[in-house]
Amino acid sequence: MKPRVAIIGAGWAGLAAAIELADAANLTVFEAGRVPGGRARAVELDGMRLDNGQHILIGAYRDSLRLMQRVGVDTDAALAAQPLRWQQVDGIDMRCPPWPAPWQLLAGLLSATGLRWRDKLALLRLLTWLRVKRWRIGQDVAALDWLRGQGQGERLLDCFWTPLILATLNTPPAQASMQLLANVLRDSLGSPRGADSRLLLPRVNLGALFAEPAVQWLAARGADIRLGQRVAAVDWHQRRVAGECFDAIIVATAPYHALPLVDVPALQNLLKAWQYQPISTVYLQFADRVALPAVMTGQVHGLGQWWFDREALSGEAGLVAVVISAEGGHAALSQQALAARCEAELRRVVADLPPLLRSRVITERRATFAANVALPRPDVRLPVESGYLAGDWLCADYPATLEGAVRSGMAAAAALMQDWTTT
Repeated sequence: MKPRVAIIGAGWAGLAAAIELADAANLTVFEAGRVPGGRARAVELDGMRLDNGQHILIGAYRDSLRLMQRVGVDTDAALAAQPLRWQQVDGIDMRCPPWPAPWQLLAGLLSATGLRWRDKLALLRLLTWLRVKRWRIGQDVAALDWLRGQGQGERLLDCFWTPLILATLNTPPAQASMQLLANVLRDSLGSPRGADSRLLLPRVNLGALFAEPAVQWLAARGADIRLGQRVAAVDWHQRRVAGECFDAIIVATAPYHALPLVDVPALQNLLKAWQYQPISTVYLQFADRVALPAVMTGQVHGLGQWWFDREALSGEAGLVAVVISAEGGHAALSQQALAARCEAELRRVVADLPPLLRSRVITERRATFAANVALPRPDVRLPVESGYLAGDWLCADYPATLEGAVRSGMAAAAALMQDWTTT
């Protein structure tokens, strides 16, 4: 008889754990929201179906891509793959071909505009040094301090390193972990597989990208998917969730939602000390197509850090998504004022911008944990019998990413199955 497993949370981590366990257990997945996907989902706002944020995958996200394909997603159709391109309207324009490291960066830097040759050499020298050191920096320190100490000038810090840190770690550079940034570089610009550094931009909404196909795939294999059912507490002594007994329980929620579910003092103390960072996505829908310089266009000086041409990506007519990562002065603005500022920044760059029809702002105030220096991470195994954790915050090698969530779910499932075979 297959054991009963409860999974609390139908984000990417919980769904990854469920997929890995689908053939070995009778699964019940509890999700407080009415739609699956966690912090990577589609939402309905005033008749518009929008993503709750603009997520980017890269070719190195092999586990995410594998699970997407396993549940029937055609990743070639669902994701627009393009070589790494760093195009800013007021900064750098660098296009890296899909070659193995270090050749893709060398080729990109040779033709890059917006950087002096000494800046190009400084960047290439630093990444070469990191490669020699196997992407280990020693004792972890704040990324901004470390990069300055390694001779990265202000132009590089403003146009390359700061946007990269905000986009990947969603944490201000003065407090972000340099080691986590090095890990991201290792798996992208530092990978011997040229395909790993490719940008994979969703052509479909986030629900269709993974969560909804995963739920359908699991339900077809007998999993009980309970959307809209919040779990307020867990009885770990009897392994009871929502009045039912299970053989094992995986808590796959955000860390702040895990606090009331897991009464483990060490974990409680650790998580209570964590900080979180927001992400705002400003959707601007214009009366006609907006001719952005690129599908993904950056801006160094301004509120909007990245602009995404949603019409080119997913056919959403006249829609532009403006992403603002981490905390900043924009938090004091009303939604209307924030949208107006983002529109004004676009009008300074895009000639003959069509009239604005409507705007929507989606702010996830605790979008990610702050990827601070030497942040301790919990283990997927809880110090209670048959209790496990999953979530991007468990993947010690990565900041808060979709790949980190998937890897943590797989790790929780693997730990659970290993414990079954040894008891």
